[in-house]
Amino acid sequence: MTITPQTSISYSEGHPQPESLWDLFFSFTLLALQGFGGVLAIVQRELVEKKRWLSKEEFVEEWAVAQIMPGPNVVNLSMMIGSRYFGLRGALAALAGMLIMPLFIVLVIAVLYAQVAHYPGVAGALRGMSAVTAGMIIATGLRLFPALKNNPLGWRTCLIFSAICFAYVALLRLPLVYVLIGLGGSACALVYRKLQA
Repeated sequence: MTITPQTSISYSEGHPQPESLWDLFFSFTLLALQGFGGVLAIVQRELVEKKRWLSKEEFVEEWAVAQIMPGPNVVNLSMMIGSRYFGLRGALAALAGMLIMPLFIVLVIAVLYAQVAHYPGVAGALRGMSAVTAGMIIATGLRLFPALKNNPLGWRTCLIFSAICFAYVALLRLPLVYVLIGLGGSACALVYRKLQA
């Protein structure tokens, strides 16, 4: 059985691209300013649904690569997208967009938080935001689920890997690096075998 080339995606055809380095910078600045605690849902909505710089399949592939690279996932993703369209200058513009304004805001919030950290209402508000963030991540996963139909492993195998990963990380509390090496390596080996068949 041979896998047809349709599994490889052309990134430059069929959807809009950033117009300039400034477009990249401002787009990622706005994206970074919308995220609080978890930006996966926001990144997916902005890059796939609004700007259409990536298809759902491209987003899943890029996000998977961004996950296994060291550093924050969304920062890795921004640099990958910037590099794709404008090379090193694009990667740096996207990185600057992701970091400059959030860094300034975090410094201001840190100063303010030091003044009110002892109030129970502040701690409760932060716990409430974490619940919302978890809901946003689940919603994004469900929205991206249809992209698995084009995965070489098939959606059933992907769901099995997802369930095992959830059990290892959430229930058994195994270190993420072991899960990544074990499950990620197994998934890569399976895909390689399927593509070679």
